[in-house]
Amino acid sequence: MNRILLIEDEERIAELIKKSLEEQAYSVTIALDGLTGKKLAVANDFDLIITDIILPGMNGIKLCKEIRSLKPVIPIIMLTALGTTDDKVDGFDAGADDYLVKPFDFRELLARIRAVMNRKSINPIVQPVILKYADLELNNQTKIVSRSGKEIGLTPKELKLLEYMMQNSERVLSRAEIAEKVWDTHFDTGTNFIDVYINYLRKKIDKDFSSKLIHTKSGLGFIFKEET
Repeated sequence: MNRILLIEDEERIAELIKKSLEEQAYSVTIALDGLTGKKLAVANDFDLIITDIILPGMNGIKLCKEIRSLKPVIPIIMLTALGTTDDKVDGFDAGADDYLVKPFDFRELLARIRAVMNRKSINPIVQPVILKYADLELNNQTKIVSRSGKEIGLTPKELKLLEYMMQNSERVLSRAEIAEKVWDTHFDTGTNFIDVYINYLRKKIDKDFSSKLIHTKSGLGFIFKEET
């Protein structure tokens, strides 16, 4: 039985989610504040953590960062009423694997849970230690990115996005494909968080160099290709 830690300060909502998940054969432990949630997450081996962002004691963004630093592979889904692009970027930057805006259909939550847990159970494909394209280099062991010998600092999600683009260089990548492969979610046309991350990455990877690697294909998506 898969064990889920649910961190939600609204007790009625927490109990409803717990009951629904237990009907699907999940074992659910509830924490009503961020500090309790962190203690439970650290002390136990859960298969998945679901957390709200606005929590007493410790907010969900800080909580996610601290759990992620201690348990880097555990899947984390954020549930929140905050649904702007900036909110989603903050959640992903904190280390969340997925982000669901309240109110939501329970079937959608169940689908997200299955998706992140299935991804965890699949044996990862062995990738080269070092990815290279033009003068850009990404070390998969050290997570260091450099271009023309200059080290570039990236957030975890920026790094994952760059890695996927380098693995699929010179091929047009749609927003839907990027959402599925990098964020393990369906593309949400209501926000532009993918474009936000592309712009973040472009500023770090291309801004100070004459040849550009990240390009927009109008109406299609993006392509990773060297062009002067």
